[in-house]
Amino acid sequence: MSTSPVIVAIDWGTTRMRAWLLDTEGAALAENRSDEGLTTAQTVGFEPILERCLAALRAPDGLPVIICGMAGARQGWIEAPYVDVPSSITAILRGAVRVPHAGRDIRIVPGLAQRSTDAPDVMRGEETQLAGSRLEDAGRHVVCMPGTHSKWVVVDSGVVETFRTWPTGELFALLSSHSILRHSIGEQPSPVRAENPVFARACEIALAEGGDFASRLFSIRAGSLLHGLTPEGAAAMLSGLMIGSEVASARRQFLLADRSVTLVASGTLATLYRHVFKIAGLEVRDIDADAAVRIGLCEAARQNEMIQGVRA
Repeated sequence: MSTSPVIVAIDWGTTRMRAWLLDTEGAALAENRSDEGLTTAQTVGFEPILERCLAALRAPDGLPVIICGMAGARQGWIEAPYVDVPSSITAILRGAVRVPHAGRDIRIVPGLAQRSTDAPDVMRGEETQLAGSRLEDAGRHVVCMPGTHSKWVVVDSGVVETFRTWPTGELFALLSSHSILRHSIGEQPSPVRAENPVFARACEIALAEGGDFASRLFSIRAGSLLHGLTPEGAAAMLSGLMIGSEVASARRQFLLADRSVTLVASGTLATLYRHVFKIAGLEVRDIDADAAVRIGLCEAARQNEMIQGVRA
């Protein structure tokens, strides 16, 4: 394995930024993470933040940079226009936009747009995780990428056909902090554990009821008043209802019965979703989200001839 860096790969989100110094095989030689996401960059400036990041990585002068995420949004550094689906993953990566007047080669990977009148949708950043998940082989793949806005994507033989967003993480935050449920959950929601029986039971209920979690929400408040449901249990119940409902709805829309799902996630979310898929009777192919975005960025650099012959 070479120890010489050939590219800086950056996942620039709304609130956070992750950067890697990669070698010719796509291995990370150095890593830097910060809270200087889009929100901060809009005030401080993208280029100053990038230069601090490059200094922290000790990146050589002139080393090219490939970026995905919100840096390419309309309100970002420079807009990388959406690529419409259906589109091949390779074509998406090749649409990276160069940042003008920069002192080095800096390019930003575009997001994806679904322009259906009935189901319009967009994504930025997740398309690079798809590229790093190795979905080019023949056959249909249903991919789940959980998060603040969970993305479910159908990929067929390397072509992104359709996708849908479930704002599960955002709804959990809103309901736990700004609804009557906050009196049961408490000021700071307890971490949810997959092995918590309250979480598992809430998932079973949501899956059985096909994703209609709204009628069950007030049971969380009632449970704390009538049956001594603890704040930890209340958080677990809310999480189970919401994730279970997401999976039930996606299963219905994407015909997941008798199919497997590719889960692109890391940490606690990976554990929680894997547990729900098991309850739902679905086979899971696990992909680490951190590794997927790094591999996808490396592939984007290769497709744009920023580096040669690299495939992580």
